[in-house]
Amino acid sequence: MNKKITIAIDGFSSTGKSTIAKKLARHLNYIYVDTGAMYRAVALYALENGLITATDFDHEGLVSHLPDITLKFIYNPALAHSEVYLNGINVEGKIRSMEVSNVVSRVAAVPEVREKLVEQQRFMGRDKGVVMDGRDIGTVVFPDAELKLFMNAGAKARAERRTAELKAEGREVTYEDVLRNIEERDYIDANRKDSPLQKAPDAIDIENTDLTIEGLFDKILKLVDDVM
Repeated sequence: MNKKITIAIDGFSSTGKSTIAKKLARHLNYIYVDTGAMYRAVALYALENGLITATDFDHEGLVSHLPDITLKFIYNPALAHSEVYLNGINVEGKIRSMEVSNVVSRVAAVPEVREKLVEQQRFMGRDKGVVMDGRDIGTVVFPDAELKLFMNAGAKARAERRTAELKAEGREVTYEDVLRNIEERDYIDANRKDSPLQKAPDAIDIENTDLTIEGLFDKILKLVDDVM
């Protein structure tokens, strides 16, 4: 019987991390944790409570509200993956909006937010058998993960993918706005002081600008088999 392992998938936004992580978790019968959804849920809370706008951010206000924020993942059998709940309410659809995308990196840069969520993430993966994707999984959350992947793709290719996804969901977006958002998030994620996005020394680079999801999944599954 194969041992249970921890799979950490890091990388820039819209590189297919979540899509691949979900497929891997289903294939391996592992727990899937979308840490980006957790930060998006906190960002949604900040927006809905007037703590952040396009130009202002009440950092201290958000920190004071953290004890009031409860996050939970609940499995949806119809979708075959878990959805994030903010204070008991399913916010999976809301957190994917461009409004949230435009502020989430600023919220994720707050040390107190990261501390709260990293603690929860470690608890979720305490028994292994988990696929977790985000920005600092292999460097901070699970530095001892048996398999670490760092995914990347060109900004323009990522913007095209993300624009197509959002339009398929019925959202009114433009490629130019999505590209601008991706480039801004890349900069903030890579340059924040607390847990910046960076490749763990022992992570495997996965450049997927020209790979299909199927090709990417097959490539990663071979890496998983090698470790297990």
